[in-house]
Amino acid sequence: MKNTIDNCQVLDIPKIADHRGNLAVIEGDTLPFDFKRVYYLYDVPSDAHRGGHAHKEQQEFLIAVSGSFEVILDDGVNKKTVTLNKPNKGLLIPTGIWRELGDFSSGAICVVFSSDVFLESDYIREYSEFEKFYR
Repeated sequence: MKNTIDNCQVLDIPKIADHRGNLAVIEGDTLPFDFKRVYYLYDVPSDAHRGGHAHKEQQEFLIAVSGSFEVILDDGVNKKTVTLNKPNKGLLIPTGIWRELGDFSSGAICVVFSSDVFLESDYIREYSEFEKFYR
């Protein structure tokens, strides 16, 4: 069974707040997968786009730890746009979902937790190939 955009969800990240500020924590079962890679995007021009791919096996969790950006999700049938702009909320993207990131605010930082290490063979980088994969 293929995932749909309905399987993508914004999750709360546990936070500890006190007079010194907030602390967000990702550990234990915060994510529905064990992560093997963490990377981040920064200094992305506001008119640039990132992503433009889907994963066959990897799941990802995206967080706007600073600033904001939009994620366009596409399951081959439906599309929806999610704006990430809070460091205590992240977007879970399961396998088989095309994503495009854009409209980065000045100073935006996107942190990504991935369920596996970088594997080029896991990427679907051409939309026409994604359409075939989805069918």
